Amino acid sequence: MGVLDHLFDLFEITPRRKRRKPWQTVEIKVKMDCDGCERRVRHAVSSMKGAKSVEVNRKQSRVTVTGHVDPNKVLKKVRSTGKRAEFWPYVPYNLVAYPYVAQAYDKKAPSGYVRNVAQALPSPNAADEKLVSLFSDENPNACSIM
Repeated sequence: MGVLDHLFDLFEITPRRKRRKPWQTVEIKVKMDCDGCERRVRHAVSSMKGAKSVEVNRKQSRVTVTGHVDPNKVLKKVRSTGKRAEFWPYVPYNLVAYPYVAQAYDKKAPSGYVRNVAQALPSPNAADEKLVSLFSDENPNACSIM
């Protein structure tokens, strides 16, 4: 009887469950002018399946959705309200090596944030870098040059 029970357990057909989306936090930039805009966006996103919490910050033009949601579906749902929306393009400026280079600095960014761009570090063979290292304390030949 133990063998038969084992075989039935192996070949038992059970309905498969759908995979649940991973827990995510999606941040979206949406320009909201009034309470009505804020209410429309909040209602549209909170009615989505899997959305557990919705935070709307009208001052920063930011909507944060947390839950088992797909980021592209959240963006599409916000755009269906008639608002222009994009994924949150900013990071805190203290996390960026050069926060005020031309590509990263954005006048429309909230205070304390800059645009998230891949930044190139200066090459070590650049002329400016050679002059700085020429007269540094780590260079043993700096005294002979001066």
